[in-house]
Amino acid sequence: MGPKTPISHLPGIGQYYSYKLKHLEIETIEDLVYHFPFRYDDFSQLSQIQNLIPGEKTSIQGTVWQIRNIRTRNGKFITTATVADQTGTVEVIWFNQPYLTKNIEAGTPISLSGKVELDGHKFKLISPQYEIIRNGSQLSAVSSQPETIHTGRLVPIYPETEGITSKWLRAKIARYLPEYLKGQNDFMPQEILQRQKLTDIETALTKIHFPENIDEVKLARTRLGFDELFTAQFIAAHRKKQWQSKSVAPQMKVEKEKVQGFIKSLPFKLTGAQIRSLDEILKDMQGKIPANRLLEGDVGSGKTVVAAAAAYISHLNGYEVLVAAPTEILAFQHEKTLTLLLSPYNIKVGIWTGSKKAKGEVTCGTHALLSTFKREKQIGLVVVDEQHRFGVAQRAKLFLQDSKKLTPHLLTMTATPIPRTLALTLYGDLDLSVLDEMPLGRQKISTFVVPNKKRLDAYKFIEKQIKEGQQAFILTPFVEPSETMQTVKAATVEFEKLKSHFSKNVKLGLLHGRLKSREKETVINDFKSGKIHILVTTPVVEVGIDVPNATVMMVESADRFGLAQLHQLRGRVGRGEHKSYCLLFTDSQSQMSQKRLKSMEKVHVGFELAQIDLRMRGPGEIFGLNQSGFTNLKIADLSDEVLISCAQTEAKRLLEKDPNLKKYALLKEKINTQQLEYIQPN
Repeated sequence: MGPKTPISHLPGIGQYYSYKLKHLEIETIEDLVYHFPFRYDDFSQLSQIQNLIPGEKTSIQGTVWQIRNIRTRNGKFITTATVADQTGTVEVIWFNQPYLTKNIEAGTPISLSGKVELDGHKFKLISPQYEIIRNGSQLSAVSSQPETIHTGRLVPIYPETEGITSKWLRAKIARYLPEYLKGQNDFMPQEILQRQKLTDIETALTKIHFPENIDEVKLARTRLGFDELFTAQFIAAHRKKQWQSKSVAPQMKVEKEKVQGFIKSLPFKLTGAQIRSLDEILKDMQGKIPANRLLEGDVGSGKTVVAAAAAYISHLNGYEVLVAAPTEILAFQHEKTLTLLLSPYNIKVGIWTGSKKAKGEVTCGTHALLSTFKREKQIGLVVVDEQHRFGVAQRAKLFLQDSKKLTPHLLTMTATPIPRTLALTLYGDLDLSVLDEMPLGRQKISTFVVPNKKRLDAYKFIEKQIKEGQQAFILTPFVEPSETMQTVKAATVEFEKLKSHFSKNVKLGLLHGRLKSREKETVINDFKSGKIHILVTTPVVEVGIDVPNATVMMVESADRFGLAQLHQLRGRVGRGEHKSYCLLFTDSQSQMSQKRLKSMEKVHVGFELAQIDLRMRGPGEIFGLNQSGFTNLKIADLSDEVLISCAQTEAKRLLEKDPNLKKYALLKEKINTQQLEYIQPN
């Protein structure tokens, strides 16, 4: 049975469960084995019944004396059982599981794990995990604990989906993990394992699923996390080396006087971070190796101005410039901003999207630049905004379209504040520039997590702002109602509801991603001109809409967003002279969700918020990893700078020693199957 054996071919799974497992991205036996727990229930404390303590989580092992179903008046079932060991008896109760009487009979040896409750003078276990003991171990002594996977130990809890429970996953992983491991040799070079004091892969995979104690979990997580970080960084370093050795860029002349003249002509003063970042980019553009730089900057930190200066230098050297954006809204916004900055130098700025096509010496566009745009002369610079929304292959196509001649310099930008450790892991092939200063005059937006009981007060506050001449955004996450996420309000439904909460003089508009380009443009222009007072929108508003008169951003179901994304949404207001506000609503009762959102009230620096989210939620979708080319970061702790540094050191060392992994066939195979890049032989 090979690692790529389809999950549907495994006994006991079949087509029905295969379909369900696709929602968890499990399609092969290897995917199943690499579906890791996100926490563990500690049921390792095995107790005798006479020593049970109310309120504690515990495990007992005994024999079922009796078990029966009781039908309640409303037609539901309660299953009750009496379980005994040598020290006493305990009553066990399950709700709405009448089939248990077929699975569990009187006389069955059983292991139970759950929370102990005291009802009068009787101990009870309510809805505990159960496991029938089949190995014939004696039950008389606590020390003779039989081997179990659902009870009596650290019990792994997995990401689940409808029809697939953690108990189901535990059973299948316990069954197929040994078979998977039979055919596997450790792919990580032994010298790396020894230097970094890492356990072998067989032990790591066994202990991540079925540990005896928390130390074994840590040992397994360190090894498996190192694997992810190492492979990600090896690919990035390998890509960078190939890029530098095989590509030749337009070598540009940078006249300092003209750069200074451009900076002085701007209607505002550049920050120190902007000047530093521009110097780094211009230094890149003077070299023969194509620039491949990531410019990170908080909302409103002035990334576009830096890109404009680089475009100006490219123009002076006789080259065209492409500016790629993920949405038409953002592409049109860039066209407007760059026209303002570059038209004094007689530089024509064009637009190239699905709905409008006009070339310029600098052309802003969407994915249409990848398919229908034909250059007229050599492209010297490609700027990709919100780069994590473009896949690796798409970015490659943008800057390799001139590969027969010269390869353009590449400047990618993002307003998603990625912590440096994460950026170095995900984008190790890019050089990093950070705009960590805000221009003068940018105000802090007063942010409040608002309880639902104050919703009507919030609507009154928004109407007051509108009467004073300002505007507002009300944001909902999805266009259509979703049965699986009942607390998430749909923008279309919310739009109709909101009309009743405001006076007839207040004009509402609706914006979402499924509108046609012209419809979007009309709505946005009406909002900018003041014809629309409140824009009800999905996260399509996240980038590209600049309305200085908007002073309120109200976010529904705010717990569904990462803090970095909320910070970007908040950045849509506070762009004018008026005091601005961000109101966050949530139906979630989770303490973690509340704590996360409360950090928005106190922290106004995107990088700090990103770090908080990284600690509390992990990378996940927060930073768009599925679009980055590294979809296999499931377990690595990206706040563990020591492990990241060790992985980076080992990746660079191996790259210098054997760049195409000729001596490490297993590692090469692992990387090629887990990453979106393929390591080509020389």
